[in-house]
Amino acid sequence: MENLPVEVIGNILSRLGAARDVVVASTTCRKWREAWRNHLHTLSFNSNDWPSYHDLTTGRLEILITQTILQTNGLQCLSIVMDDVDEFSAAPVIAWLMYTRETLRQLHYNVRTSPNINILEKCSRQKLEVLSLSHNSISGVEPTYQKFPCLKSLSLSFVSISALDLSLLLTACPKVEVLSLINLEIAMSDAQTTMEISSLSLKDMYVEAISLDKFILEADSLEKLHLKDCTLEVFELVSKGTLRFLKIDDVSVIHIDIGESTENLETVDVSNFTVMWPKFHNMISRSSRLRRLRLWGVVFDDEDEVVDLEMISACFPALSHLSLCYELRDGAIQYGWQSPFKFEKVVVLELGWTVINDLFSHWIGGFLERCPNLKKLVIYGIVSEAKTHEECQTLANFTSSIVRLMRKYLQVDVQFEYE
Repeated sequence: MENLPVEVIGNILSRLGAARDVVVASTTCRKWREAWRNHLHTLSFNSNDWPSYHDLTTGRLEILITQTILQTNGLQCLSIVMDDVDEFSAAPVIAWLMYTRETLRQLHYNVRTSPNINILEKCSRQKLEVLSLSHNSISGVEPTYQKFPCLKSLSLSFVSISALDLSLLLTACPKVEVLSLINLEIAMSDAQTTMEISSLSLKDMYVEAISLDKFILEADSLEKLHLKDCTLEVFELVSKGTLRFLKIDDVSVIHIDIGESTENLETVDVSNFTVMWPKFHNMISRSSRLRRLRLWGVVFDDEDEVVDLEMISACFPALSHLSLCYELRDGAIQYGWQSPFKFEKVVVLELGWTVINDLFSHWIGGFLERCPNLKKLVIYGIVSEAKTHEECQTLANFTSSIVRLMRKYLQVDVQFEYE
């Protein structure tokens, strides 16, 4: 070890990440202490990494972090995540940020302070590429002054910010490619909560636990969009057809419009979502490159609606991974198999149903007949804990029917997932 260059030792210490482990390792010898001071580029203070953080007073913890940071030169990645720790004083936190701001490339910051600190003012106009903020307040964004010319990834979680300031913040980040908005407290000036954000560079967006009347996203280069646990009356995406990945998970929305952005879609993943099937299918029907389609736990707005399997086969010829789970009736079972269509390229099939019964096995059989190149089948179902004799018999009959069915398709790997 003594023959290792000091720069290599610095890389080793940086991979440890956790500040406590880095400090302990740096006591090995003088050379390791030198590597800590001059070649350490990653440092992390996380209350979950070391439970003893909770045993320290806030003042003692501030001193410990200050002493550790001030003994380093050239930190590039700093993570300070203090969950369930009392508020820090603003002065030491400002000292940490001012000491490291010129060399930092990544900042992960979850520290409650009193009074609140303007993080944008302390970190702007530098070389920061990744900024993750939690449990903070942002107000009065000045994009002409608080610029982030190198920022590529921005994450805001449990942050209080107005719709206008969020829009201005995106303007101040001309190169941002990844944006994550989680459980924001959005301050609005009027009764209707409307948010409009725009970015020419944005490629990946994740939105979770946000409630709005209207959300308009203008992102010409967007490739990936994930909405989760949101309540929206209107969601509109304005893009230039670059979208490749769309995921909607447990979202309540009255009107959703992704415009002309569907031609290059490769993955559509929808779960726990109420849909008007004809309208939704029309929205994605031009996605001839679609490879993965997942409709899981969806509820139809009209109880007479069913997923048109023949239309899926015709519109998505490149489909290789198909996952379906929704409430099925006897009529719906028969509906899908009236025409001799095929899912020629489907190699992975996932099928689920809320109740295990004979209709489910017939539905599975219909798919197997129309997936000539299938390699893997995963069957999902719910089995109640308090099983009656009738329920046990139903499950036994279902299992037997699947065993008989799969004797015809020995090339298919079958898996069962029961809840």
